[in-house]
Amino acid sequence: MNAIATTPTTPDTAITVVREFLEALAESRPRDATRHMDDDMSWHNTSLPTLRGARRIGSVLAGLEKQSLGFDVVVHHIAAESAEVVLTERTDVLRFGRIEIVFPVCGTFELRDGRIVVWRDHFDVLGFLGATALGLVRAAVRRP
Repeated sequence: MNAIATTPTTPDTAITVVREFLEALAESRPRDATRHMDDDMSWHNTSLPTLRGARRIGSVLAGLEKQSLGFDVVVHHIAAESAEVVLTERTDVLRFGRIEIVFPVCGTFELRDGRIVVWRDHFDVLGFLGATALGLVRAAVRRP
């Protein structure tokens, strides 16, 4: 999976890796996103099981290639004091057919040798459930 090696030596280059990763996911290019993943990557989401291994995470993200699924992201703030950790404050949008779930997320990305080793997203579970309910209502009201 690690076809392209980049070695961030500055906070700015680490931020670029994370931005490119998120942009590839938002543009339904999960295979391009995987080039930023370390083989031993782990993905932690609030109250969900941790996924381990770039191959397994890549197979989950591959679902974004389906037209009925989608992801979008608005990065409000992104910061790094070192080349090893990037923090994001963002709004994520998950799409399942006509249903859109919009919710705030704070993410921590840990990098090693220019690749993401840990992707940790924190969000309010009750807020996520409320956003899901709102997405369902909007989809029901919206005409196909």
